[in-house]
Amino acid sequence: MFARNVTLHVKPNQSKEVASKIDKEILPILRKANGFRDLITMSRENDETVGISLWNTKEQADAYSKDTFAQVTRILEPLITGAPEVRTYEVSGSTSHKFVAA
Repeated sequence: MFARNVTLHVKPNQSKEVASKIDKEILPILRKANGFRDLITMSRENDETVGISLWNTKEQADAYSKDTFAQVTRILEPLITGAPEVRTYEVSGSTSHKFVAA
């Protein structure tokens, strides 16, 4: 399993709107992406939102990043400052997905 950690710097008083856009517009896009498993979102102090998406393989996460992530960024662009910060990880374990690295 593979994870993408995306940090967004949210404009003042826009955290609820970001959460709404993620639920209503971005999650449906992710659900259509090949290999998508789950999305976890977290907000902190009204100026930062982090999304962790889980993917079956690195190749599937890379394909999403190359083919679709720009569309997702455009949806959120009016609500954030700067570019999203993206980090990628190989998942070594997950209790919620009953996954353990080989």
